[in-house]
Amino acid sequence: MSQLIEHHSRKAARILDSTRALVADHGVRKVTVSEITRAAGVGKGTVYLYWPTKEDLILGLFARELLRFLDEVIARITADPAAVLPRRLAPLLIRTGLESPLARRLNSGDAELLRLLTEQAGDRDLFDRTQPSALCEAVMPILRRHGLIRHDRPLADQAYAMHAVLVGFGTAMSEPATAPPSAGDPGDVLADTVALLLDPPDAPGDQAVTAAAGQTIAVFREARDAVLNIIERSQTAGAD
Repeated sequence: MSQLIEHHSRKAARILDSTRALVADHGVRKVTVSEITRAAGVGKGTVYLYWPTKEDLILGLFARELLRFLDEVIARITADPAAVLPRRLAPLLIRTGLESPLARRLNSGDAELLRLLTEQAGDRDLFDRTQPSALCEAVMPILRRHGLIRHDRPLADQAYAMHAVLVGFGTAMSEPATAPPSAGDPGDVLADTVALLLDPPDAPGDQAVTAAAGQTIAVFREARDAVLNIIERSQTAGAD
C-alpha cells in the first residue's frame, strides 16, 4: 500500500488540503476536527478512518510538506547536477523550504505546532535533520571531498558559518518586513554570500560535480525514507 493515502482517497486528500489551509491561517491550537471536516465536506467520523487523532493528522501533514520539499530538491539536483554547488544549493534549500505554508507557520512561532513535531525524540531528530541548514551541513563533507568547497578553513568552521548564514537568510526571507531592503533578489544575495564563503579558487570539473550530486541525493533520499515512515505511522492502521 502507498503511504500516501490521498493518492487513492479523495476524501483523505480533501481533509489534508483543508487542514493545511486552516492550520496555516489559525494555528494548530485553534483548529478543531469539526472545522476540518466542515471545510473538507466530509462527516466528522471520516477523519478517524485515516488518522487516529487530530495530532496524528497534523503530524502526517507536516511530514508530507517535508516530503514535497525533499522531492523538489532531489528532482532539481537530478535534472541539473550543478545545482549541488553550494552557491546554488543554499538558495534552493531556503526557497523550496519557504514554499511550505506549515513551515512558514512554524517559523512564525507556533508553539503548539512545535510541541507536536518534537513530542517524540525520533521525530524531533528527523525534523531537525531536514532543516535547510542541517541538510546543507550534512552534505558539506561530500562537497568538500569532491572539491566543491575550499580547503583553507576547517570544515567545522565552514559548517558553523553556513548554519549561521542559512538560519539568518531563512528568517529574513520568511519575514521580509523585519529585514532591511535589499538592492537585489535575496536569493541572489544569499548565493553571492555563500560563494564568497565557500567557493574554491579553481572551479570543480563536471565529473566531480556529478559525483557530489549523486552522493548528496543519496543523503536526501535517506531523509525522505524516514519521512515516509512518519507518514505511515501517523495513519490509522489499514487506512485506504
